[in-house]
Amino acid sequence: MKKNILTIRNLDASIEKKKILNDFHLEIAQSEIHVLMGPNGSGKSTLSKVLAGHPAYQIQKGSIVFQNQNLLDLAPEIRSHEGLFLAFQYPLEIPGLTNYDFLRIAFNEKRKYWNLPEVTPLEFMEVIQTFLQQLKIKEEFLHRNVNEGFSGGEKKRNEILQMLLLQPKLVILDEIDSGLDIDAIKIICDGILENISPETSLLVITHYPKMITYLKPDFVHIMREGKIIQTGNVGLVEQLENFGYDSFCEKLS
Repeated sequence: MKKNILTIRNLDASIEKKKILNDFHLEIAQSEIHVLMGPNGSGKSTLSKVLAGHPAYQIQKGSIVFQNQNLLDLAPEIRSHEGLFLAFQYPLEIPGLTNYDFLRIAFNEKRKYWNLPEVTPLEFMEVIQTFLQQLKIKEEFLHRNVNEGFSGGEKKRNEILQMLLLQPKLVILDEIDSGLDIDAIKIICDGILENISPETSLLVITHYPKMITYLKPDFVHIMREGKIIQTGNVGLVEQLENFGYDSFCEKLS
């Protein structure tokens, strides 16, 4: 029997006194791929930010257990070191900091947290080369400032490059496919599936069936009004395409 890596129960969350998540429940086991779909405003991105520890969101009730720890007690950087990774829909630009230095610092900070020796700049270049090839990224990409002047596809590939370097236990992809063409989506999906650890789990927030086709999830969840109202397999996507979100009866998953 697989061990749960994430368990969310009875979660209520709000921002600026507006309640977004409403008695939310979700369980994700090791190596599972879960897709979360729902209309705009249903709470999908709020969930991702709550899991990452965004300070603007308040928790009214409920619990989140991540790898047998109370996630709500952990600072955002500790959540990252412990294996939680959020790939942003709109990654920030960081002028004055090269992508190479940013990635190397993040890589070494995680190694320090786990009492491992830091890698030298030369050693890091050897580490990153494989991932650059997998994602079809040129080496010159490393010497540009973080996300500055990047196209939408380059920003998304950079998020996945960070993910592959940090080797997290739970990856949250928050609409990382938005604005990408089919070829770019396939490259990103292939890069994820071919390089993540067999025990790594994915929570994929998306509106696009093509992402689901490539990732072949174990579960698809439909979310409305701050909670999951139905859970099933990829067959739910066909129902969604044919009849829309109104075709789903409201019931707890």
